[in-house]
Amino acid sequence: MEREPQQKEEVPAIDLAFIAEQCAALVADNHGRQLDWSIAGLAELDAVCAELIADSPLDDPRMGLWWRLVGAYTGEVMVRSYGGEWADAGDHSDGPAVRALGLTAFPFNTAHRVLLGEEGKSLRSSASALAAIARDRGLVG
Repeated sequence: MEREPQQKEEVPAIDLAFIAEQCAALVADNHGRQLDWSIAGLAELDAVCAELIADSPLDDPRMGLWWRLVGAYTGEVMVRSYGGEWADAGDHSDGPAVRALGLTAFPFNTAHRVLLGEEGKSLRSSASALAAIARDRGLVG
């Protein structure tokens, strides 16, 4: 199941950082998990996403909320960890992209797939893969 096309919203990077901070606060308050802004720490957010969909799929309003929170947090972790920046994703995503390590990542696409419960999808592995791909392509040492 793919995300229904929506009108794109241009969200400044400062707002994305704020949304990411709100994600960390909500996860701590409602799920008792601490997000530490690290790539490895995305496993905690993966666990929260699994809890959210354990009993049933998210309804549209909750999916929209968590898609925005999880996408912003995951992207902000990549921006901070890899010295990246937020960028327009063009037609590749309904949310912004992250440019880092000479590559472009789509954290909002990954968030959507994780929140749908797609087998084998993980925020942590997706963010880790960015560095591995950059190394394989000789973009970083």
